[in-house]
Amino acid sequence: MARRGAAAGGDVCMCQTVFPAHANQRGELSAGQLLKWMDATACLAAEKHAGVSCVTASMDDIQFEEAARVGQIITIKAKVNRAFKTSMEVGIKVIVQDILTNVEKIASMAYATYVAKPLGAGKIELDPVKLLSTEDQLEHTLAIERRRIRLGYEQLFQNLMRESNKEDNFEEEGAVSTDLTYVQSIELVQPPHANHHGNTFGGQIMAWMEAVASISASRLCRSYPILKSVNMFKFWGPSIVGDRLVFNAIVNNTFQNSVEVGVRVEAYNCEEWIKDQARHINSAFLIFNTVNDKGELLTFPRIKPTTKDGLRRYHGAIARRRIRLTRKCMLSAKQDKPSDPWERSNQAYVSYSNIAALTHLAAKPGWEITRTLDDIKIWTHEEGDMLSLKVEMQVKIPSHLAFSLLSDFRFRQQWDKHFLTCEVLQAVNEDEKIYYVTSPPITGHKPRDYVILVSQRQPCKPSEPYIVAVKSVTLTSMPPSEEYCRSEILCAGFQIYSDSNSSCTVCYFNQVTSGVMPYLAANLTGSSKSIEDTALECIKFLELKDSKC
Repeated sequence: MARRGAAAGGDVCMCQTVFPAHANQRGELSAGQLLKWMDATACLAAEKHAGVSCVTASMDDIQFEEAARVGQIITIKAKVNRAFKTSMEVGIKVIVQDILTNVEKIASMAYATYVAKPLGAGKIELDPVKLLSTEDQLEHTLAIERRRIRLGYEQLFQNLMRESNKEDNFEEEGAVSTDLTYVQSIELVQPPHANHHGNTFGGQIMAWMEAVASISASRLCRSYPILKSVNMFKFWGPSIVGDRLVFNAIVNNTFQNSVEVGVRVEAYNCEEWIKDQARHINSAFLIFNTVNDKGELLTFPRIKPTTKDGLRRYHGAIARRRIRLTRKCMLSAKQDKPSDPWERSNQAYVSYSNIAALTHLAAKPGWEITRTLDDIKIWTHEEGDMLSLKVEMQVKIPSHLAFSLLSDFRFRQQWDKHFLTCEVLQAVNEDEKIYYVTSPPITGHKPRDYVILVSQRQPCKPSEPYIVAVKSVTLTSMPPSEEYCRSEILCAGFQIYSDSNSSCTVCYFNQVTSGVMPYLAANLTGSSKSIEDTALECIKFLELKDSKC
């Protein structure tokens, strides 16, 4: 098996001026044209890293934030974030620039997966991406988390479908039959639609899907729909020059100001066309809204499914919307928000935001050493009104053992006097647990309690750290009580780096909240050494456990 990969990974930038031929009836860059450019740029980045031809496997949920008008410039940047065995995650960023005002805005961001396809029957294994900056390291780490979400998406969707199927409340007076929104279109794949191997460009298929979905949505709104997001393009199989592609689009559901259109793509060669033997090659769900002349959102009529399959699609749209709203909340909201609700529909995204928040905090530039004591260093970081703490400890213990001990918070009270009790409320899976923690009272105040999610991750390669991320979550089964003051952990946790077979560096991070501030303030002024004392107890605990193993 050959190993392939450019030393510095794929990094491609494409600039395009929006001409009238690229625009829709509103004079804005059509979403289909933008999808073609995004796919082409990302594919070039993937092939630059792999050194062989690559094909689109999927493109994650895409949000269209800003429209580009005729005369403006579109810049698309694509970079390989992480290479797996034969596939790569490519990050895509689209910027629109007005050449008259020089104002730049982000139009869209997305993550796509590409698969290396070498000639012949040989197999390749992609080289790792060379990380040249802190941002590269961040995206490289988070690519693993996004992959976990992709792999778990289908199970999450099926769970939500079972819940949605219990709600058959679609019988509404004046509801429009979904049959009226059905649209079919047929395209013949010709050489300009394909790459040098004759396979149809994924971006071309996306553009055709957007066109037919837009017509379907227009049947409801009697206006020009605006594509706002896409719920994951997934390619199930290839098509080639000469294939007939049949696009079937229908409205699945409406949600007041938005509508979801499902598109299924089937391919036929000449023989299959005669025998009516279709190959299902792609499916996607596109979300549109529409506005009036004043730019105000218009309301879509309610729809009514008329078949068993229509009912399935109706409930599927509800499930996907729940996932979509959760994703938007978890991945876009600020970190200083209240505790995230822990529900089946958002477990994967809360876990992702937990790991992502700690990874971003650790990678921030500008950490300053405030105190050094033997094997302990205390760092602080100020950003606006946010103060963060980092405690670095040198420990004579293997990194995997430190990870095992620090990720189990039931051990925490043995070395941290701020933990009075700690119990597991829910073992979500082998990498996620929810704990209930109580802390002793500060003079004149009630004792504090926390409901926290602890997410643990092992490194994929030796240079990466073990991660134990912590944040507060909300459980309906564990409401605040009068006995305790319910407190929040915004972002905290450990990164553990291996130094040798018998030593490691443990870094503890905490984005300071009101509960931690008194201890930090006292340490910074020199009137207390509680942070150093806790760090010393942590080192002692870890090394004592190691001696007993």
